[in-house]
Amino acid sequence: MRTWAIACCLVGLPLTLAAQTEATLDKVKRNGSISVAYRESSIPFSYLGGDAKPTGFGWEICSKIVDRVRASTGRDLKVVTQAVTSQNRIPLLQNGTIDIECGSTTNNSDRARQVAFAVNYFYTGTRLLVKAASPVKSITDLKGKTVVSTVGTTNFQVLRKVNAERNIGFELLGAKDHAESALMVQQGRAEAFGMDDILLYGLRASSQNPAELAVVGDALQVEPYAIMIRKDDPAFKKLVDDTLAALMQSGEFEALYKKWFQSPIPPKGINLNAPMSQELRDNLKALSDKPAT
Repeated sequence: MRTWAIACCLVGLPLTLAAQTEATLDKVKRNGSISVAYRESSIPFSYLGGDAKPTGFGWEICSKIVDRVRASTGRDLKVVTQAVTSQNRIPLLQNGTIDIECGSTTNNSDRARQVAFAVNYFYTGTRLLVKAASPVKSITDLKGKTVVSTVGTTNFQVLRKVNAERNIGFELLGAKDHAESALMVQQGRAEAFGMDDILLYGLRASSQNPAELAVVGDALQVEPYAIMIRKDDPAFKKLVDDTLAALMQSGEFEALYKKWFQSPIPPKGINLNAPMSQELRDNLKALSDKPAT
């Protein structure tokens, strides 16, 4: 009876514990599949294209990581795609629902206590999306106005902190995703949307009338983006880091950057015209996974 009880309890172990005790490469080899997470509106990192399938800069890099996982495990793995949001991406990674997240997640010290990050592959800063005719040109112009940001992002926290420290006096609202945040500005329900500038450029470019929107203000802070994986899994982190290092050292990473940031991209063929930052150029050599403070 006692043996049966122990077996029963093991079967009933929460998925979180299972994810913590089994290495990712062992898990995907056993299952014959890998679960890859994407964002629905994080242009151009990962988003839904015209065919309603994930696409983007981060998504394409993750596809190359999956190819290396296939070679490592010796299995023709099935790729299971999973949409995630700013709020659920970390819990879904921790509990084993997803194995890797390919989006626009900031690598910071707080998150590094919960998950692991690969080599940083982008650097960005919080700026504002407003209507082109808006008088708002900087964060200080927001006194008495309504600002929106996406719940679960570092940007929401930065805006709340800056509002308090500088005593600006704007009302900060939360939206479930970037698309909803942008829509609130377009519909006049918020004066500005505070988010990573590259995502704002992407949302502006994909809107029905890009000329009606503008990205304004100085960056409130500069932070790195990185692909997110489970914590305490050195073999999988090495595989992901090695894949990124090979792309960066061969020049293929720069080619992908030009494809997604300096060329027409789907679904509307608009060019973001975003040059590579000096921070990112430096990291093509440094290969650092250092988090933002």
